[in-house]
Amino acid sequence: MPAPSVTPDWAFEREHWRRGHFRVAGVDEAGRGAWAGPVTVAAVILPGTAQDYPFRDSKQLSAAQREEYAAEVRRVAVTWAVEHAWPQEIDRLNILGATHAAALRALARLSPAPQALVTDYLRLRVDIPISAPPKADALSYSVAAASLLAKTERDRLMLELDAQHPGYGFAGHKGYGAPAHRAALRDLGVSGAHRRSYAPIRALLDDPDGLPRLL
Repeated sequence: MPAPSVTPDWAFEREHWRRGHFRVAGVDEAGRGAWAGPVTVAAVILPGTAQDYPFRDSKQLSAAQREEYAAEVRRVAVTWAVEHAWPQEIDRLNILGATHAAALRALARLSPAPQALVTDYLRLRVDIPISAPPKADALSYSVAAASLLAKTERDRLMLELDAQHPGYGFAGHKGYGAPAHRAALRDLGVSGAHRRSYAPIRALLDDPDGLPRLL
């Protein structure tokens, strides 16, 4: 596949290092826009040595590359954690609130604890310094590392949901609004893996004629 157009670096981390905050956690999520399955958030502290890594925004990589690099993240990280917010929590809190809640759970599991954060435009309420630039998963090694863990772990869970809820094609579209997913919803109705607060799902629930069967 073509080489990524943007290579991450340590610019955001260095700003925190200059202030004496050497344990900088990168935070990223996967699955915010999906109609089904969890939103998954990863937090990673890489060694503060400013070395180059092959890590990239997970969207720039093939599935095989993501798996390879995620294994490397787990090998080299000082500490890492992955947490999920499932559809029930998303429906209760809304997607942003659920993403924040999962991020805070992941950060609480890091040991040693982070002294600063870099996130992909996720403005968490924390009592440590935070940088939240847009597209940080393509710009920061720490956030790219988190994106790899979040994406690969969520993809694994969507394979499990595919087995639990056959017919929806979760293994392929990962819960996003692909044509095959729309067709399956028309044929099968809404499953327990779906986010009922999302407009397309809510519309089906509100229209009995559009729901042949509610699972």
